[in-house]
Amino acid sequence: MEVIVARSAGFCFGVEKAVKMVYDQLGKGKEIYTFGPIIHNDEVVRDLESRGVKVVEGAEDLKKIKSGTIVIRSHGVSRDIYELIREQGLECVDATCPFVKRIHHTVEKECGLGRKIIIVGNPGHPEVEGIRGWVSGTEAVVVESEEEAERLADRDSGSFFKAAEICIVAQTTFNYNKFKDIVEIFLKRGYNVSVVNTICNATEERQAEARQIASQAAVMIVIGGTHSSNTRKLYEICKEECEDTHFIQTLDDLRLELPKAVSPVGITAGASTPNNIIEEVQNYVRINF
Repeated sequence: MEVIVARSAGFCFGVEKAVKMVYDQLGKGKEIYTFGPIIHNDEVVRDLESRGVKVVEGAEDLKKIKSGTIVIRSHGVSRDIYELIREQGLECVDATCPFVKRIHHTVEKECGLGRKIIIVGNPGHPEVEGIRGWVSGTEAVVVESEEEAERLADRDSGSFFKAAEICIVAQTTFNYNKFKDIVEIFLKRGYNVSVVNTICNATEERQAEARQIASQAAVMIVIGGTHSSNTRKLYEICKEECEDTHFIQTLDDLRLELPKAVSPVGITAGASTPNNIIEEVQNYVRINF
């Protein structure tokens, strides 16, 4: 059985940094909390919880904490959360991905110039919620699909934004091709648009490699957390190229019955997937098929 494993599979720079920062806090004699799961991977979160790290689910829970260390997750948070941490007198360890930080600075600057903000991404994702928390004094809209972009661009024949300038940014893990298509909708309608491509390079490379492997694979396996946006994007991309694509979180989820003649099998993984899980899946496929 030929198995092709994506070179880019597994922890990206930002995730690896965030996870390390939490583990570095262990043993310091303080209560340790992460604001939301540090990354979208249940295996990592459960391991941290077994070591005493607690997850704070929102601002109301944060208000109840009187001492300890709060680790800001890789997805980032709004400006208000930083202020609340200071008000509570808590120590703050900021593990926000540098690429996400860049978006915070971008929208803050563009708002100061009077531009309205369009965030291309999943409105329910913590990264997008955090980005919205840096928009002030102007209007911000989240767009996830071309259909939503068309409706927004057509609203009242463009009067929604009137003559205002628009800045378009993207969730770091958004599908690059879809981002370009959404941007094109506003450009074609004649809007005064400033585009800042904030999809991180690692995401673009991971998506391009996944597409290339899936295009030649008979079976494709995508590994990652069920709540991971970047992993779901990888699954969508691979499914377009390879009908027999499987989305799993761990080896326990893998249900494959392959004839010996089926080859190759491609494997990729999201940015929040530990290397040991990728190796387990790879070894299982090599040994059993």
